[in-house]
Amino acid sequence: MKKRNLILDKSFEFSLKIIEIYKELVYKKKEYVMSKQLLRSATSIGANAVEADSAQSHRDFIAKMSISLHPVKSL
Repeated sequence: MKKRNLILDKSFEFSLKIIEIYKELVYKKKEYVMSKQLLRSATSIGANAVEADSAQSHRDFIAKMSISLHPVKSL
């Protein structure tokens, strides 16, 4: 059985909170451009962390986690 990954758990929780904020911005405030960018950059953190979790090597893991650290630069 694989050990739970705190980073993956926290990034998933963060993504869920951002999705709720995104919905509020779109449906209540009618804000589309910035809300979409917020959604994309915030959810990419978890996607990159998942990629890092299945890295081929320690160097690969570090490279992929550094993308998670700075999600806006990766867009």
